[in-house]
This record gives sequence, structure tokens and C-alpha cells, in this order.
Amino acid sequence: MYMVLLTIDDSTKWRSVLDAWTQAGASGATVLPSTGLERIRKRIGLTGDLPLMPSLADFMQEEEDRHHTLFSIICEHEIVDKIIVATQEILGDLNLPNTGILVVLPVLEAYGLDRRKE
Repeated sequence: MYMVLLTIDDSTKWRSVLDAWTQAGASGATVLPSTGLERIRKRIGLTGDLPLMPSLADFMQEEEDRHHTLFSIICEHEIVDKIIVATQEILGDLNLPNTGILVVLPVLEAYGLDRRKE
């Protein structure tokens, strides 16, 4: 089992990526609005205005200034490979700037995934 975690730089593309993941075989995914340190620095100037214990609201920005982070638990490595290809078809080469960051992590145990719909 694997967790595929993707942070997308262009906030207009997350829905297309999510659709591509589903077509590649992902049975579900979670989407979170997110932001990175560089965008926070640009927003507040990083002059010490950031609270010691910031809340999520401190980081929230306009929609066009946010990233989106998608993650999904995938059982088969073949599907992970398809997800990576599909993601790069939409976002471009992830090794280039301003595209995104994708990581694949091993999942040792997972609970609550095998739910049968009633």
C-alpha cells in the first residue's frame, strides 16, 4: 500500500488532477487547501509578523494564492505509476518550477479503507 501526496502550485488544476487520479484507478482522495513557506513570506514579508503558534486562518489566502494538496491511499504500485503519469500530463514535468511536488510513501497499516457501501 502507498500514499500518494501531491501539492499543486496552480490552484486551477486540482480538479483536473483529481479526475485523472480517479481514471487511473484511485478509489478516493482528500483535497486540502494549503500554502507554502515562500508564499507566506511574500504575503507577510516574514518580518516577524507570523505568530509563534499560527492557526490555519493565519495561512489562508486568496484562492489564487493557495496551493492544493491531494492525497490518496493506493493498494497497487501499477496504479501509483498511472497516477504519476496522469499528474504530469496535466501539470507538466514535476522537476520544473511552479508545477508541484509529488511524493509516494509506503503505508504499513491503514484502517477504515475497506468500507462496504450499505
